Amino acid sequence: MAVRIVSDNCIGCGICVDNCPFGAVMLEGGMAVLGETCTGCGACHSFCPNEAIEIEKEIVTQSDSGQYHGVWVYVEIKNGKPLDVALELLSEGRKLANQLQTDLSGVVLGHGVEGVTAEVFAYGADRSYIADAPELAVYRTEPYTDVMVDLINEYKPEIVLFGATNNGRDFSARIAVRVQTGLTADCTGLAIDPDSGLLLQTRPAFGGNIMATIYTEHHRPQMATVRPKVMKKAEPDYMCKGELVRHQVQCSEERIRTKVAEVVESALKIINLEEADVIVAGGRGLGKREGLKLLEELAETLGGAVAVSRPLVDEGWVPHHQQVGQTGKTVGPKLYIACGISGAIQHVAGIQGSDVIVAINKDPDAPIFEMATVGIVGDLYEVLPVLTSRLKDLAEKAV
Repeated sequence: MAVRIVSDNCIGCGICVDNCPFGAVMLEGGMAVLGETCTGCGACHSFCPNEAIEIEKEIVTQSDSGQYHGVWVYVEIKNGKPLDVALELLSEGRKLANQLQTDLSGVVLGHGVEGVTAEVFAYGADRSYIADAPELAVYRTEPYTDVMVDLINEYKPEIVLFGATNNGRDFSARIAVRVQTGLTADCTGLAIDPDSGLLLQTRPAFGGNIMATIYTEHHRPQMATVRPKVMKKAEPDYMCKGELVRHQVQCSEERIRTKVAEVVESALKIINLEEADVIVAGGRGLGKREGLKLLEELAETLGGAVAVSRPLVDEGWVPHHQQVGQTGKTVGPKLYIACGISGAIQHVAGIQGSDVIVAINKDPDAPIFEMATVGIVGDLYEVLPVLTSRLKDLAEKAV
């Protein structure tokens, strides 16, 4: 996207100067001019009262889209290691790249993170772009966006995938605006259309009542975010090697408006549902708050975590971070025990990656039974105490 000043319309009011987020507009000789720091974001255009700023958007047609190639995955890092969602996307990206007969690349941003590239290659990447600089030591929207936009503009990938994490959601949207392309959020499925070669991006729509498939026909790159645990990780092969491309970071600390004074870990003990192997979940069928105790006892016996469906969060019984479903966490445990959960599509969207699903419900026609590996028709207040007691007995005998 390009920004242009229409000199005949400019009255030198200075409103664009005050509202440019990058300080890239200035007045010279009573007229607005653009400085070198202009990113083409277009913010000044919306404030101009006299139509003196024009935005020129580039439309990528099928005839020139050939300059874009390759599948990219943004590899988000925490405590020096890639997040599982990044490894899941590399595994899925490998399949997409194979279908397109192109290469797969992992993009690593941070400081002192070159060692992460071994994981990137192990999960199928042919290439790893690495931007290593002190300014990228902790995530901040501005420098991360600037660096990623520079990489995309220079190397022109066809597809870019991000994990739907707090950071991934934050700067992927900004990147899409800066490079003037589309972004499909919270995808549950990715595929390549065999006829057009376009990325088919599937996600729940209209409150989860339908699944919509979205594609980006006239803009590049094609971009999407994917929730953790939606895709399956491949088996890593640490014998695999690839090409390492070091990107020269152009940002400077003086130009970054945000500073990280301190990183404080939460004092609360929060179990990450996305990493739990066993989850015991309760829904509206609990009926009363005291039922949570039964879930906690069973989860403790199995060494798992407690989750809930949305109605219990809406009632204020548990915090939002324990919610599973379309508006909560997407999980993929080895064992998911659904207690008093009907199986609405909004909840099912968050658990379909589970290896084994055990459903306990009084209603034999509850939709949850359609996807359950094992179904128990009965009152959870009768079933759970017996199940927990039996598992404790088996655990004691195994010692």
